[in-house]
Amino acid sequence: MDDLKTEIITKKKTSVFPYVLDFILLIGVFLIFFHYVFSAPSRERDVTIHITSNESLDKVAKDLKDFKIIRYPVAFKIFITILSLDKHIQNGDYLFSKEDNLFSVTWQIIKANHKVSKVKVTFTEGMTNEDMANVLSDKISSFRRDLFLSDPRSKEGYLFPDTYFFYPLSTTDEILNEMSSDFNKRIAPLNLEIKSSGKNLSQIITMASILEKEAKGKNDSSIISGILWKRIKLGMPLQVDAAPVTYKRSDLPDSPIGNPGLLAINSALHPTPSPYLFYLHDSSGQVHYAEDFSEHRSNIAHYLK
Repeated sequence: MDDLKTEIITKKKTSVFPYVLDFILLIGVFLIFFHYVFSAPSRERDVTIHITSNESLDKVAKDLKDFKIIRYPVAFKIFITILSLDKHIQNGDYLFSKEDNLFSVTWQIIKANHKVSKVKVTFTEGMTNEDMANVLSDKISSFRRDLFLSDPRSKEGYLFPDTYFFYPLSTTDEILNEMSSDFNKRIAPLNLEIKSSGKNLSQIITMASILEKEAKGKNDSSIISGILWKRIKLGMPLQVDAAPVTYKRSDLPDSPIGNPGLLAINSALHPTPSPYLFYLHDSSGQVHYAEDFSEHRSNIAHYLK
């Protein structure tokens, strides 16, 4: 009887053992698969990629695969879908370490942890689009000068001179979007005043672009604005050195000669009335006004020796 019990127990042990082996093997295969899918692909260095505004999830996944940041785009998209509630990926540069795995890459993108510092770019008032393109060429490695200057958004006078922060790999399209949006935002509060001034936006911006070159300070800007608008009203040529065409015609140039800031725009919009019709700057930048040409000639003789 004891022998029979022993035989039954031995058979049970023997019959369970293959299932244990199968389970261990299955776990092993799963762990190997999990490690392969989620581990970082073999690459020698850290990689920085740029995700553009409104870029599709498929495009982001493809770029990550192409740069050997992840192995399987499908797995990345599943992770993004599960972990990100709004499915929105913030644009910008992202630096990924060569040790980053699929989970850390996904989490970094979801949290918009760029690990890349933005580049400070400052445009001063009066800069032309060519000037701005020169600055951007020096600061942004991915900048395309030809696209910047040929794009309809880069109309002279309508890119606001300001301090911007761009990523090193920001696209020219993103740069133009930000700069033109900034202009629209700055102009929006003045739209009603422009409409009631009897002048259109183009006239105001063109005059402001001239004032950036002709005036040296806040008070000078509004007084010179009054002088130049008065000349136009009288049918006189503006005769400003910053725009040679104004010596040949009695009106504003056809387009702005640079990108004005808010001070010049407000001066163009709110000229200060004065009895003056002429002005000049001496060697120190001081402005001297004259009511008529005789007085102006006297100022020339006295201050421009």
